[in-house]
Amino acid sequence: MSFRRVLSSSVGTKLLIGVTGLLLFAYLVLHLAGNLILFAGQDTFNHYAHTLVSNPLVIPAEIALLILFAVHIYKTAVMWGGNRRARPVAYEKKSWAGHTSRKSVSSTTMIWTGLITLAFVIVHLVQMKFGAWYQIGDPPVRDLYRTVVEVFSSPLWVGVYVICMVLVGFHLRHGISSAFQSLGADHPIYTKRLTILGTVLAVLIGGGFAVIPIWVYLTR
Repeated sequence: MSFRRVLSSSVGTKLLIGVTGLLLFAYLVLHLAGNLILFAGQDTFNHYAHTLVSNPLVIPAEIALLILFAVHIYKTAVMWGGNRRARPVAYEKKSWAGHTSRKSVSSTTMIWTGLITLAFVIVHLVQMKFGAWYQIGDPPVRDLYRTVVEVFSSPLWVGVYVICMVLVGFHLRHGISSAFQSLGADHPIYTKRLTILGTVLAVLIGGGFAVIPIWVYLTR
C-alpha cells in the first residue's frame, strides 16, 4: 500500500488530524505566551511584536502554519463527511452511555466549534495583523499595542472574543485527548488521564486568551 493511500485511509486521516491538531496546539501555546506580554506594557509589547515580524523566518513559519490549518480542516471535513455518509439517518434521540462513554459536549460539537474557530481566526487576522497601522518611536515601529486597545475598547468585541475563546476551549478539551489517542495512547488509564489533561490545558489556553480582552477593556 502506498504512503498516499495510507494517509487517505480512515486511520491515516485520524493520524493527520491528530498530528496537525497537536502542532496547532503548540502554536497556540507560543501565541498565548507572546500575547501575555501585553501585560508588560506598550513599549515591551511593541518591541516583541516588531522583533517577531522582522524575523526572516516569519514568512516560512506562516506558510507552514497555513498548511497545518489547511490539512487539519480538510482532513476533518473528509472524516466528518464520511461519518455522515455512513449514517445517513440521524439518531432519533441521543443519550450518553454513562461513565464509560467518551462522548461529551466537546466531542459532539467538534465540527461546529472548529468552524467557528476558523471564522474567528479570519476576523482576528483582519483586525490585528491587517488592521489599523500606527507607528511609534524612533526608528518607528508598528504600535500594535494601540491597535489591540482600540479593538478591545468595544464591549461587543470583548464579548465576541471571550465567547470564541470559550468555544476554542471546548474544541481543545476533546481535541487534545483525541489526538494522543490517534497516536496510540489508547488505554483505559491513559484515556482518563488524557481527558483530564485536555480539560486542564483547554481551561488554561482558553482562559488565558479570554482574560486579555477583559483586562484591556477594564484598564483602558
